[in-house]
Amino acid sequence: MPQPTPQTPAHIPIHIPHPLTIAMPTTASSLQPPASSLFDATIPAGDGFRAEIPAGARFRITDLEGNQAVDTLFFCLPDTRERYDATATLQAQRRVYLTTGSRLISSRGRTMLTITDDTCGRHDTLGGACACETNQVRYSLDKRHMHACRETFLLQISDGRYGLGKRDCAHNLNFFMNVPVTPEGGLTFADGISAPGRFVEMRAETDVLVLISNCPQLNNPCNGWNPTPVRVQAWS
Repeated sequence: MPQPTPQTPAHIPIHIPHPLTIAMPTTASSLQPPASSLFDATIPAGDGFRAEIPAGARFRITDLEGNQAVDTLFFCLPDTRERYDATATLQAQRRVYLTTGSRLISSRGRTMLTITDDTCGRHDTLGGACACETNQVRYSLDKRHMHACRETFLLQISDGRYGLGKRDCAHNLNFFMNVPVTPEGGLTFADGISAPGRFVEMRAETDVLVLISNCPQLNNPCNGWNPTPVRVQAWS
């Protein structure tokens, strides 16, 4: 498969749809995967998750109660120095929101995963992960102590098994999260467009490690002011 040609960011045409223009969900496949399950887990609100997904496997995240942001990082295996690259992914898609057909591109220009089914229709690539520091800057000094996605990511890699550290928690994807881009080029955190039972499904194009923080944020509407559990499944 041809890989995107590197371009100077200033010359990359980016498609930014109107905030009210949402891609329609595609036809959903069955919510029950085949018997060849690799894992099937429920991530409580504010908790984290880590798993390996082999090439060719399907990976699904289901928004169980609706409007729950799922912060996600992907790394290639066995060399985790190759990881999901937000800039390369935007270059390949020519748009800031991901949906069916979108390819997640690595820092070495390879396709890591392809979104094959999506009943939400829009997933954020720009908002990043909340952190104690950003909670303090955006909201107030007394919010610094609140748990945040960056801390969840760090907890998931704290055992050192994959040789990952703080510097590896780079820009992430936010599945189901609604971050409209303003006419001036700014970002806003808005009410989600997801609903109970909606899911996004991907095919792994190479062996990958997935890290998830089921966002605990309470200071903006990304979780509908009420963080809830999500379900993650993978099968071969």
